[in-house]
Amino acid sequence: MFDADRRLLVWNKRYLEIFGLETHHLHVGMSQRQIIEILVDLERYKSGTTVDALSEGTRTSLIEGQATSILRELADGRTVSATHRAMSGGGWVATFEDVTERRRNEDRITYMARHDALTDLPNRVALHEIGNAMLGQRMAGRSLAVLCLDLDRFKPVNDGFGHATGDRLLRCVAQRLQRQVRDGAIVARMGGDEFVVMHRVKALADAEALARRLIAAASAPFDFDGLRIEIGMSAGIVLSGKDDGDVTQLLQNADLALYQAKSDGRGTYRVFEPQMDESARARLNLERELRDALTNGCFEVHYQPLVDLSSNHVMGLEALVRWRHAEHGLVSPAVFIPIAEEIGLIVQLGEWVLRKACQDAVRWPRHVRVAVNVSAHQLRQRNFTTMVLSALSESGLDPKRLELEITESVLLDDSDANLETLHALRGGGVRIAMDDFGTGYSSISYLRRFPFDKIKIDRSFVREIGEKPEAVAIIRAIIGLGQSLNMTTLVEGIETDLQRSAVLAEGANEMQGFLFSPPRPASEIDALFRADHARNEAA
Repeated sequence: MFDADRRLLVWNKRYLEIFGLETHHLHVGMSQRQIIEILVDLERYKSGTTVDALSEGTRTSLIEGQATSILRELADGRTVSATHRAMSGGGWVATFEDVTERRRNEDRITYMARHDALTDLPNRVALHEIGNAMLGQRMAGRSLAVLCLDLDRFKPVNDGFGHATGDRLLRCVAQRLQRQVRDGAIVARMGGDEFVVMHRVKALADAEALARRLIAAASAPFDFDGLRIEIGMSAGIVLSGKDDGDVTQLLQNADLALYQAKSDGRGTYRVFEPQMDESARARLNLERELRDALTNGCFEVHYQPLVDLSSNHVMGLEALVRWRHAEHGLVSPAVFIPIAEEIGLIVQLGEWVLRKACQDAVRWPRHVRVAVNVSAHQLRQRNFTTMVLSALSESGLDPKRLELEITESVLLDDSDANLETLHALRGGGVRIAMDDFGTGYSSISYLRRFPFDKIKIDRSFVREIGEKPEAVAIIRAIIGLGQSLNMTTLVEGIETDLQRSAVLAEGANEMQGFLFSPPRPASEIDALFRADHARNEAA
């Protein structure tokens, strides 16, 4: 406490401890300036702090009727808060508090709010702040390049080796990206496996060269204690223009370019073009229409026959979903199925197709089966087995007449859990077929792990019959494999008599294709059975 003449009246032991003073350093009646001079001489304050500055700070903080605080940095790195409270009649009380830990915690909280906890890179919040600041600092002859980056094949690593390995991989990727950029560039993590790089460039070619370096860096193998992991990366690029003042739109455009890169096969980059925005809007509209279509009953199930090659008799029909659009007519599944999978609608749509197919099939001849495609998203649902059994029970269809077709991508995704589900279904009498056999690298290994009832040989091999001798050799090998494992072999895409004769000669059991019949609406199936019966009667 100081009196009106700035003379010391009272102090306590804690004050001495904060500043490292001994009792002999202070005495009643000494001036505030004398105390400050002692502290400066003892080098208690940060280097460069002067007596005059400290004295002036006290004077300006003494505002009548208002207690104000100023922060002082000490030479040992601590921070002290000094609060001055004026007293009536003159004089003041000065309270000193060591706020070092509090300041550190506050700084840490502020830092964490703007940085990613896993990689220590700037996060989404900081990126927008930094990006807008960089846009505001115009540099002649240079543009701001914004690159949105997304890892390829990260999910299988995360699921297959655990989140700890996934986190370690993300940290290593972050380090590799930082090593590829110059000073002044920003590398940020947006969340998940998505990163952003902001870099000033002279021309688009510089941004493209950077994208190639970043993709190469992320795609090089990672060695985690003997575990070799290989992923990839895709990138979207956009350059700032003279009118760009908000980084938000640039990020959106770079993200659209990234989406295009991933659609074009991944492991590459694409530069934003205005039509990408138009395509994105069209896609969003398609997503909305797709949801409305399911709600409003705009889907249909068509059926394509599965035919016994030796007798030409219909043994089953594959259920194929079609979207009857009010303006565009029947929309190809190749257009809407990938979108339905991406937005999670495939689970609801797939259940509707399965239930509808079971309801239709119960009216067919008892020897005719119905085949229904199942996506990885459906099989991943915990209640999938229950849903299938419910569809069978409600329709009254014999489980032996239901055939679920899966692709090997289903087994690549969480294969142990999916195999358990398939075993449960097969135990309930449902038949399981592997679709598009031969198009992947691990089909044979899965044939060893699960006793499929049927193998469907992909149409790509059939298309080359008569053109490439090896096409028939491959078909022969697959058919032989199926026979040795006691599995029915069906060949897809039969469109000519030559193709039919060739696969029949190799010992295939069934065929499917336009040579016999294209997919037909449910209303035409009864007529198909009558025609099939008439053919067999004539034979």
